[in-house]
Amino acid sequence: MISEWTIVDFLHTGPWWKNRRLLALNLWLLLPLMTSTTNGLDMSLLNGLQILPEWQKYYGFPKGKVLGVINSAQFIGGLFALPVAPLLADGIGRRGTLFIGSLIMLCGVAVQAMSFNVPMFIAARIIVGLGIQTCTIASPLLLIELSYPTHRGKITSMYNSTWYLGSIISAWVCFAAYNHAAGSVWTWRIPTLVQALVPVVQVLSVWFMPESPRYLVSKGLQGKAAKILAQYHTKGGDEDDPLVVFELAQIRHAIRMEEEISQTTTWKTLFATPGNRKRMRIIIAISVFSQWSGNGLVSYYINLILEGVGIDDTKTKAAINGGLQVFNYIIAITAAMSVDWIGRRPLFILSNLGMLFAFSGWTVSNALYNTLGSATAAKATIPLIFLFFFFYDIAYTPMLVAYTLEILPYKTRARGFAVMSIVVMATAAFNQFVNPWAIQAIGWWYYLVYCGWLVGEFIFVVTFIVETKGRTLEETAMLFDGTQHIDDLAAMGGDAAHTRMRLNRRSALSIASTNPEKDHQHIEYHGLVLPNKSSQRFSAAVTVSDYDNETVVNR
Repeated sequence: MISEWTIVDFLHTGPWWKNRRLLALNLWLLLPLMTSTTNGLDMSLLNGLQILPEWQKYYGFPKGKVLGVINSAQFIGGLFALPVAPLLADGIGRRGTLFIGSLIMLCGVAVQAMSFNVPMFIAARIIVGLGIQTCTIASPLLLIELSYPTHRGKITSMYNSTWYLGSIISAWVCFAAYNHAAGSVWTWRIPTLVQALVPVVQVLSVWFMPESPRYLVSKGLQGKAAKILAQYHTKGGDEDDPLVVFELAQIRHAIRMEEEISQTTTWKTLFATPGNRKRMRIIIAISVFSQWSGNGLVSYYINLILEGVGIDDTKTKAAINGGLQVFNYIIAITAAMSVDWIGRRPLFILSNLGMLFAFSGWTVSNALYNTLGSATAAKATIPLIFLFFFFYDIAYTPMLVAYTLEILPYKTRARGFAVMSIVVMATAAFNQFVNPWAIQAIGWWYYLVYCGWLVGEFIFVVTFIVETKGRTLEETAMLFDGTQHIDDLAAMGGDAAHTRMRLNRRSALSIASTNPEKDHQHIEYHGLVLPNKSSQRFSAAVTVSDYDNETVVNR
């Protein structure tokens, strides 16, 4: 039987920014959130550099295979990081892993800024990829495991959306450098050095932010986890607050259930049970879709795409690139704010259907320009690209990371997220080799491949994407293991919080009795106004026993 008490009964009401503890928590969460901004800046940097004549001249106008290797170097570095970063995150913690990744990235930026030939530039990109991918494993884990329950969906959806903020910075820094330092190597060295800003901030401040409570509980540090939850999830900072009790009970019970399902956690665990296989099928699929939906053509080779429709002016190309990144950021953030209102599944379905129609139109306009020389078709290509990214941004930008993390249980969360990243890196790296060759070889005909692929994507998301809104992180993660596990978690959290309230009911009722004119349908408890769900529930016979550090309630 599910407890009558749910997490909703214990949540803060009113504007979160008026609660100084929630305000402090969300300010700290900006630190890992900035990792995605750095990632967007770094991955978009080469797109902007390729537009700059000085960069092209300095490195000998790289084309074909050489350009493909340069663009893929960061992904190669990321692939080296992915087997190790999850082990670091589970071993030394999320903060320590973020610190190490930021240090590595700073080394890579220094080498890249000083590089004087293509091999050195490629080596620098590999080091940068190694560092940024290490940070990318740790940062979203901190976000999803530390966020306030009602903020989790929005904040984790914002993580990947802020990728475009970095992309905006990259595009417009390159544009400004071209305008103010034309003819100098500083047109590309300045944008390179901008990459160091966020890692410097993270290195200097990461040890002052709180660690993930889930990580602390997994290491047996329940006391420290309770202090962090009390400090940042409650109004009064009390470790006996019902919300703290509720969250800790669910975290402990979820970790125990994961251990019962799988005694040890290895890479094989990700595919060892039916529930895990369902999770990984969805995760791998949306990871591939995030790179093979046609977006990679613009994200990494906008120079070739624009030249393919007759746009050759450097300033025009840079302005279009910068404008597209601003547009993407606005749409992605708006979608991130709506995930708990609209839901995950409807956004995925709308995204794939819209991309299919927009990309089909993009293909037609490109074909008309290249076969008939139609100037009107060339002009239509630009708004169609924007329309395509509108639909891409409402699902795959905000929810790729957020949806992956929330359906994974704690024990496999870091490894499962690493698999998602490996698939993204591998498919993106493959694209960087194939796209320029294919465009050069067959032109607009290559777009037809993506049109067919988008049909398959739409069929998959309609068939397999599961709605997850309205659940706690632990309940969402157990969604694929059967309803019994979800019911157990709901009951465990509710009963533990209710038991704590029962043990303290005398003090709560005493407070209420000092205000005889007050409406006794509610009781003020730990700074919250709670509904008095009948005096019978408070006076009911409840036997509490301690079993393996977990509160068990027998009625």
